[in-house]
Amino acid sequence: MRGLLQESAHADPHLCAWTASLHAGKETRNKQKPHMIDITFPDGSVKQFAEGVTPFQIAESISPRFAADVLAAKVNGEEWDISRPVNTDATIELFKWDDPEGKHAFWHSSAHLLAEALQELYPGVKFGIGPAVETGFYYDIDPGEHKITAEDFPKIEKKMLELAQRKEEIRRADISKKDALKMFGDRGEVYKCELISELEDGHITTYTQGAFTDLCRGPHIPTTAPIKAVKITSLAGAYWRGDEKRQQLVRVYGVTFPKKKMLDEYLALLEEAKKRDHRLLGKEMELFAFSHTVGAGLPLWLPKGAALRDRLEQFLRKIQKRYGYLQVITPHIGNKALYVTSGHWAKYGKDSFQPIHTPQEGEEYMLKPMNCPHHCEIYKAMPRSYRDLPLRFAEFGTVYRYEQSGELHGLTRVRGFTQDDAHLFCAPEQIKDEFLKVMDIILYIFKALDFKNFEVQISLRDPKNKEKYIGSDENWHMAENAIIEACAEKGLKARQVEGEAAFYGPKLDFMVKDAIGRRWQLGTIQVDYNLPERFGLEYTGADNQKHRPVMIHRAPFGSMERFVAVLLEHTAGKLPLWLIPDQCAILPISEKFNDYARKVAAELDEAGVRATVDDRNEKIGKKIRDNELKKIPYMLVVGEKEAANDEVAVRRQGEGDKGVMSVADFARLINDAVGEQTGEK
Repeated sequence: MRGLLQESAHADPHLCAWTASLHAGKETRNKQKPHMIDITFPDGSVKQFAEGVTPFQIAESISPRFAADVLAAKVNGEEWDISRPVNTDATIELFKWDDPEGKHAFWHSSAHLLAEALQELYPGVKFGIGPAVETGFYYDIDPGEHKITAEDFPKIEKKMLELAQRKEEIRRADISKKDALKMFGDRGEVYKCELISELEDGHITTYTQGAFTDLCRGPHIPTTAPIKAVKITSLAGAYWRGDEKRQQLVRVYGVTFPKKKMLDEYLALLEEAKKRDHRLLGKEMELFAFSHTVGAGLPLWLPKGAALRDRLEQFLRKIQKRYGYLQVITPHIGNKALYVTSGHWAKYGKDSFQPIHTPQEGEEYMLKPMNCPHHCEIYKAMPRSYRDLPLRFAEFGTVYRYEQSGELHGLTRVRGFTQDDAHLFCAPEQIKDEFLKVMDIILYIFKALDFKNFEVQISLRDPKNKEKYIGSDENWHMAENAIIEACAEKGLKARQVEGEAAFYGPKLDFMVKDAIGRRWQLGTIQVDYNLPERFGLEYTGADNQKHRPVMIHRAPFGSMERFVAVLLEHTAGKLPLWLIPDQCAILPISEKFNDYARKVAAELDEAGVRATVDDRNEKIGKKIRDNELKKIPYMLVVGEKEAANDEVAVRRQGEGDKGVMSVADFARLINDAVGEQTGEK
């Protein structure tokens, strides 16, 4: 994809025009000696440029070919248009389509293009927000008297392409709060005015292309010219600012690309994703269900799903035991005061969970929204010494958080879920070693589940805005360096992002790409200076003085629900042999051989192989087809010959006949394959 934009950039006269505009003023500046500024590149090299240089010009100094591909920049860690001047010494990063930041700018600009099209097609429409998301963009709109349906998608796409082909410049402008309120107020943009009223004067910007002006921080691509392919993908309802008591808007989703071929590939991927939908697979494989009577977002694990989940838990328990984790169990509820102390009530209480009132006046409990405060109290249950550290508490703890009904989605977004949670309490100098051990666990899991394609991101604090964070400079420096060094020791190329740390400490995230290229955040490790402070956690050091431990949050799976969903979609239901609920189905060719089939099942069970018997009065062809749909890896056909010789005729899902073998040989085949997958052969 890397060179896709450069072709159009060199050939398109309109793009040449905006390129020329990026150089505008150069001659004027040359008449007097310009003030020079230092630009520092990601590799640490420094180059001097005239004050007012744009990121595009900086990219061009590297190579015109490279510059043609650049879509966005970061200047001093801040997102930046490539046409926006840089007037001071600065660090710079340049992003192309292949970079998430490049796609973000492209899709952010496409959201504005969508809004411009809707403005023309549906006069009087009012706009909420229109951000870029991981796979495209959306815009929340109040259509007023207009009704927008899926039948309108081709019309909207056509209008967007028509506007894009005008190749209009996307211009940034600073605007005062007063002028912004007047501009959007005159247009009747009540939602924009509400947003503006909350902004600080002197920090408000707009972007304009053609006849459309939007309130926006940016960044954007310089013109609409690179947008060559458009698809409106879906509609959804969305309450204004996520508040169910406020106006419900229409959320229009879309995606764009710099080449039609890329759109075609994306649509093919969407079709494949439909086939891999975990909700469909979960039903076919009899893993889980939902009940309106039980409540939305509260999954019911069926026997086969419960067995799968238990196997995952046992797998992780076994690994954790090797690394010195101590299993704990905490209640599903806790006194509200626990979450007031932790700070979670102040941050989430209004929207995510509500207290349970008991018969005793003034007494309030809460469904557990997270496990960490409970684990802090376990730490406090007895005095701790430096000799006790690190302490590693692990729990498969079920937590409850309110999600809006429109946000619920199968197992990936639920209201009750079980975290593979662990909290490590250690001395500051132990952070690196603990990170290395947690990384070992995560990498072991990824290997066993065949997640080969993953990225690692280190989230650091913003060095220019330290007041947002708690903890000393010394501790932050130690923690951040420990994470960076741990990644280097493991040979992991980690992306470092400033300003993405939690307020209580830096973190390390593992982003997995599934079989069709979608990114999922799975493993996460976070350093926390906040909760030990809030709960007054201490240990006695070698100096006989009291010290504050550092807390590390860790969840390799994240949640059991979401992990199972990702795993189902990654494998298309063809789960690893060691994990799948039924490793084989025994298919008697007639009822006459049902007893032999059950005898085989008992022998396999004794050998540690999970088998089910399909003793329905159906033809063998139908039994094979039905069990193929259930994603059962092996089918064992048994008839007169097999019963006489204590054998089974083996079929592999998707591969067909594998010949005849003894029950003992088949059991050995399965157990050897499982041992190889789990590294225990």
